[in-house]
Amino acid sequence: MLNLPKNFLEKMSSLLKEDYDLFIKSYKSPKSQGIRINTLKIDIENFLNINPFHLESIPWVDEGFFFEEKDKPGKHPYHDAGLYYIQEPSAMTVGTVLNPKPGEKILDLCAAPGGKSTHIASRLQGKGILVSNEIIPSRAKILSQNIERMGIKNCIVTNESPENLSKIFKGYFHKILVDAPCSGEGMFRKNPEAIKEWNLKNVSFCADRQLNILNSAAEMLMPEGILVYSTCTFSPEENEGVIDKFLKKNKNFEIQRVNTYKYFDNGKPQWINSTNENLKNTIRLWPHKLKGEGHYIAILKKRDDNIYTTRKAKKIKPLKLKNNLKDFYNFCNNFLTTTLEGNYFLFGEHLYISPLEITNFAKLKVLRPGWYLGTFKKNRFEPSHALALSLKSTEVKNTILFKSSSEEIYSYLKGESLKINAKKGWSLILIDGYSIGWGKVSNNTLKNHYPKGLRWNV
Repeated sequence: MLNLPKNFLEKMSSLLKEDYDLFIKSYKSPKSQGIRINTLKIDIENFLNINPFHLESIPWVDEGFFFEEKDKPGKHPYHDAGLYYIQEPSAMTVGTVLNPKPGEKILDLCAAPGGKSTHIASRLQGKGILVSNEIIPSRAKILSQNIERMGIKNCIVTNESPENLSKIFKGYFHKILVDAPCSGEGMFRKNPEAIKEWNLKNVSFCADRQLNILNSAAEMLMPEGILVYSTCTFSPEENEGVIDKFLKKNKNFEIQRVNTYKYFDNGKPQWINSTNENLKNTIRLWPHKLKGEGHYIAILKKRDDNIYTTRKAKKIKPLKLKNNLKDFYNFCNNFLTTTLEGNYFLFGEHLYISPLEITNFAKLKVLRPGWYLGTFKKNRFEPSHALALSLKSTEVKNTILFKSSSEEIYSYLKGESLKINAKKGWSLILIDGYSIGWGKVSNNTLKNHYPKGLRWNV
C-alpha cells in the first residue's frame, strides 16, 4: 500500500463518502498498462497478426490494448520501429474525445512526452497540421524524439509559453488540447514520486496556472472550434473549479456532452458549490471503476462570436534555387520510388518539409519545423532517421528485411555492422516489413546508421 498524504486521504474521504473504501482499495491493485497501436505505420489487424504480447482490448479506445507486466513492450524492436506507443489506458481517452479529423489544424499545448500528440497525429493520417508545444526545453526534446519515432510528417514541435503562442496563432486552430500540468493525484499508483511533491498549496498553484493556460488557448481557437481540457488529478479545484471559472470569463464557450464508456463518471459541480449543472457533462475516470488511473476531461466548444476571424497563415516560401537541393534530389532519384512533396525548408544544414500552412517561424522557438528529411554534408545528402521511420517499404528501391526474432535485428539495434549480400548504397532496414532505420551497403557490408543515442546496450 502506498504511503498517501494524510491531507489527501481526508480530502478524498470527504468527497467520495461511500465510494471512499473502494477508492482506497484500488491502490492495493497493480497499475494497468497499455499500448496504443500507431496506425500511421500499421493497422490494428496487421499488428494483431504479428503481436508478440498478451493483449486485451481497452474498451474506450479502438487502438488501445492492455498488456501484462511480463510482456515488456518497451524492450521489443517493434517499439523502436514506432509500431506502438506505451501509454496509460485512461490517458488514451483524451485523444479519442478530441476526435481529430484528417485536414484539421490542431494544437497540443502541453504536449510532452508525446502520448496524446502521437495519438492525434495517428488520427490525422498525415493530413492537416499538428503543433505540439512544450514549455520545458528538456521535455520538449523528449517530445520531439517521440514524434520522430512514430514516423509523423506533419508536426511542428515548439518550445514556447502559451502566452507567446497566442500572440501568433489567434483564431487559427480547429481543435486545441490542453493536457494541463497538475498536482498528479490520479497518477499516484503509476508514479509514486508524485506523492512526495503533493500538497494543498501546490493544488491551488496548479489551478491558477491551468486557468491561465486555458485563457491563452481560447484565443487560438477558431469559431466553432473544440477545446479539450484534461488533467490527471482528482482535485475539484483543478478540474470543475477551473472549468467553472473559465466559462464565467469566456461566455462564448459551452460544455459539449459526448458518448463515453459506461464506467466513466460525470463531473461534480457540487464539489465546488457551483450552480452550473452543465459541469456534469464533463468526465471523470476513477481507478476503482475501471482499469486505468485517474483522469478528468472537459470538452468545450467555441461559439462564433465574431471576435476573431480564422487566420490565413503565411506560407513558407520554398527554396528558390533547385541547385541548392541537387544532392538531395540525387539521393531521391537513386534510392526512393516516391516523391517527397511539400515546401522544403532549411534549418541550418538540415532539410525539412514544412506543413503547407504555418505562421512564420521567426517569432517562434522551434525544435522541429516539420518532416525532417536529412542533412547536407560535403557533396552529399545524408537521410535522417526520421525519414526512415516515416517511409514504407514500397517507397524505397533497396530494403533489407530482418525478422523480429532474428539475431541480425538485435545486432543492428546495437549499432553493429553486418555482412550482407545486398545492393550497394542506402537501404531501408525493415523489421517484419516495417521501417526501423537506415543502413548503407558497401563491399557486402552493411554500415550501420542507427542513431548512436538510440542504440541498445544489451
